[in-house]
Amino acid sequence: MMVPTKEFNNEIISFREEFLRFGSSMDGCSSLKRMNNPNDWLKHIEDLSKIETVPENLVLSTQFIYVRESDSRIIGMIDIRHYFNDFLEKYAGNIGYAVRPTERRKGYAKKMLHDCLPYCRKIGLSRILISCADTNEASRKTILSNGGKYESTVFEPKSSVYLEKYWIDLN
Repeated sequence: MMVPTKEFNNEIISFREEFLRFGSSMDGCSSLKRMNNPNDWLKHIEDLSKIETVPENLVLSTQFIYVRESDSRIIGMIDIRHYFNDFLEKYAGNIGYAVRPTERRKGYAKKMLHDCLPYCRKIGLSRILISCADTNEASRKTILSNGGKYESTVFEPKSSVYLEKYWIDLN
C-alpha cells in the first residue's frame, strides 16, 4: 500500500484504461474515471489530502495504490475518507476500493481492506462505514471477512442502486 506518485503514471493510465474497457465501476479511485491525464489526477488527490485544499463539496481523504512487487503492476486502489459529508454518511462511507478487473478473485480486495485498517486507526477513526451494491457478492464477502457488521440497505437515486452499509469496529 502506497501513495501514488508520478513514477506510476504509465500504470495509472493502464489501470484506468482497463476499467474503461471492461465497463467496470471505479470505486475508491477518486476521480480517475473522468481524468485522462494522470498528473491531473495526482494533483486532485493531493488537494484532497490537505484540509486547506479540499474542494468544498468533498472531504479530506487519502488515496492508496496496491502495487504487485514482482511486476510493479497496480492491482488496486483504495480511498480512505477521514470523515463524512452528507452523501458519504448516507451512502458510501469511509472507504472505497477497486481491484483491476483482470486481477479479481485472487484475494486482493480482502488484503487491501485489511491492510488499510491500521491507517484508519492512525487517523483517529474508531470504526468505519463501508458500503457495496447489494448485487456485489465479492465485495460483501470482502467486507464481512474484515469484520463488517450489516447495518442497512439504502437506495442511492443518482446511480439507481441499492447499497448495503456495513460497520467495521476498529477497537
